Amino acid sequence: MTTAPMHILMTVNAAWNVWNFRRPIVEALIADGHRVTVLAPADDSVADLEGIGCRFLPLEMNVKGLNPLQDLKLMQRFKRVFWSERPDVVLSYTIKNNIFGAMAAKACNTPFIPNVTGLGTAFLSGGLLQTVAEGLYRKAFAPLSHVFFQNYDDRDLFLERRLVQSKQTHLLPGSGIDLERFSVAEYPTETKVPVFLMIARLLRDKGVLEFVEAARLVKAKHPDARFQMLGAVDAANRTAINSTTVQSWQDDGSIEYLGTTDDVRPHIAAAHCVVLPSYREGAPRTLIEAAAMARPLIATDVPGCRSVVENRVSGLLCEVRSGESLAAACLSFLGRSLEEQTAMGRAGREKMETEFDQALVVQAYRDAITSEILRKEDVLTA
Repeated sequence: MTTAPMHILMTVNAAWNVWNFRRPIVEALIADGHRVTVLAPADDSVADLEGIGCRFLPLEMNVKGLNPLQDLKLMQRFKRVFWSERPDVVLSYTIKNNIFGAMAAKACNTPFIPNVTGLGTAFLSGGLLQTVAEGLYRKAFAPLSHVFFQNYDDRDLFLERRLVQSKQTHLLPGSGIDLERFSVAEYPTETKVPVFLMIARLLRDKGVLEFVEAARLVKAKHPDARFQMLGAVDAANRTAINSTTVQSWQDDGSIEYLGTTDDVRPHIAAAHCVVLPSYREGAPRTLIEAAAMARPLIATDVPGCRSVVENRVSGLLCEVRSGESLAAACLSFLGRSLEEQTAMGRAGREKMETEFDQALVVQAYRDAITSEILRKEDVLTA
């Protein structure tokens, strides 16, 4: 097993992604004595990353859509960085970084470990866009020995479409969860006004429209019920909900928009149930965080969500793209006793403790990095 200090480069489509979701891996690698460089579009998280010992390199990229000319330029940028930086291994997240980073890494003979954190709009839209995306994945991932997935459904889909081979695939419990930071929060029994909280970027693919529809249906029977949304508006995504629409929902009393925050824990602690009606997920961070804090969950019965929510045990699953089904799940939750609701929260916490501890993710990356380095050494000495 190699223990020599290495230069590890991490690439993703936004610096905040590393700060919010990959920080335990970064901190562990730095603690192991490795040098970590983050390659991503710059944002307000850069100073935070540098503060924990990362070096940051800005990456120019368009995170939306498939534009052949722009994506070819992106691949060339990856090549230039890989040639100049000479990292021992590259850890990659998000679609374009995975695909075009992998292609560049092959040209530079650089070990590359992608993490399929979700399939995105390309796999939800079908048609030509999905066909193109699958072809790119198939070509990019063909030479790789490690491809991480965050749920069985995404892995099985890649295998079914022959985008990867079984021996390449490895499963992770999302990004893991810091069980000390996201500790059990006392259930809010001081008020009988139920609070349903949705934490997500305000995108149609996250089920925002269904959440609003469900809020209206539930409020018709329980006028005091509160439906809150926490997350960024006008995100750089084709399915983003604009701020004017969100304001109109607030004005008619359908939802309460809470804006954004650097710490979701107080909002989770104040909620009775955390909701995510997403169309598809990799491993939904907000559900994992809420479960760790012992909050019951309501989510769609789709890949990613059903890996976190155990139906009728730690929460309830509903039909995708159906505000009526989501409303029915919310009403079913409201019809349960306080003891039943808190039991769901406890079951979710137990699942996080046994399956989603971030230590499992950190060790999986350590093992994969060691394997890649030894594999490269074997090739060089053969």
